[in-house]
Amino acid sequence: MTVRLIRRASLRIRAALLGASTLCLAFTVAGAGGGAASAADTDSLPFSGTTGSGLHNTYDPSEFSYLAQSLDTGTSMIELDVWDDFVTKEWKVSHSNPLGNSNNCVNASSAADLYTGGANKDLESCLDDVRVWLGAHPGHGPLIIKLEMKAGFQTTYGMSPAKLDQSITDHLGSLVYKPSDLLTKSDGSKYASLDAAASAGNWPTRQQLAGKVLLEVIPGTVEESNPTDSLWTDQEYADYLAGLQSQGKLSQANIFPAVHNAAAGDPRTRYSDASIRPWFVVFDGDAATYLNGSIDTSWYDTHHYLLIMTDAQNVPPTLDDTAPTAADAQARVAQLAAAHASIASNDWTGLTGVQSTVLPRG
Repeated sequence: MTVRLIRRASLRIRAALLGASTLCLAFTVAGAGGGAASAADTDSLPFSGTTGSGLHNTYDPSEFSYLAQSLDTGTSMIELDVWDDFVTKEWKVSHSNPLGNSNNCVNASSAADLYTGGANKDLESCLDDVRVWLGAHPGHGPLIIKLEMKAGFQTTYGMSPAKLDQSITDHLGSLVYKPSDLLTKSDGSKYASLDAAASAGNWPTRQQLAGKVLLEVIPGTVEESNPTDSLWTDQEYADYLAGLQSQGKLSQANIFPAVHNAAAGDPRTRYSDASIRPWFVVFDGDAATYLNGSIDTSWYDTHHYLLIMTDAQNVPPTLDDTAPTAADAQARVAQLAAAHASIASNDWTGLTGVQSTVLPRG
């Protein structure tokens, strides 16, 4: 599909948002692998200039028997819920069990292992599955891995940002697009902060990021509801980045911290320590809130920040949580693309054509 057709679709979507009462916003984008994708049109765009679909809680075995099956959909984002078990010193992957693994990761060592064997492995095993899957699908578009730290870090007990980074290095290695990569200019010199680099448009193209992963981390639901926890994941990881930068060791960091929850203006002003604000260039929150008219989402696009919009189905008019029509789901992703999302996160596990969609942003 040509860029012109995509732009026409965006115009139809904008017309609907401006008041066309019952306009049907359906379009498809023909692409490889039987899915809806526009790789030929978007490969040359910067990573920050595109919108993809993302899957919520892809580790859940009730959704996919194997994590690799979530990747098979062509999705641009997967999500893992992580618990820090400071007794066993393991990163557990589970929705609600802080002491055990409950997931579809199998610790694959080859492509033949991706769809077999016992599941319920730790985070490192999930990362191994991603690495092996990407190795079996060379040239696959960049993949965001969203980590929700359910109860936050327990640095006092050894479960620190540095330990998590080491696990990622050990199991994903050179596949990771790091904060230090965004800082690096084409001549080898460095921007002073992630904000400066993003605002200057220093993101590589999607083609340059093919086969790579970008990890974002958000505070977890348990952490955010814990009245005794005054240092949430986002701030703690940003503090860690600033510390590494001051030591000349930023290349050790593998993760981009995200400002969690939609808010008007610059949400980074919530951090009383202004020095860590420039280390946030990823923002993550509810799609319906971003689109309720109170937030200027073009601000994120203008500064080339990544914007993850969650629960895409809840933007009015709401769609089925898990199985809307393909046309409605495609139209919703396009609607969020026009509203400057980088990722339209959802639970549409069966709509592979939707998951593999990649559109120009804005």
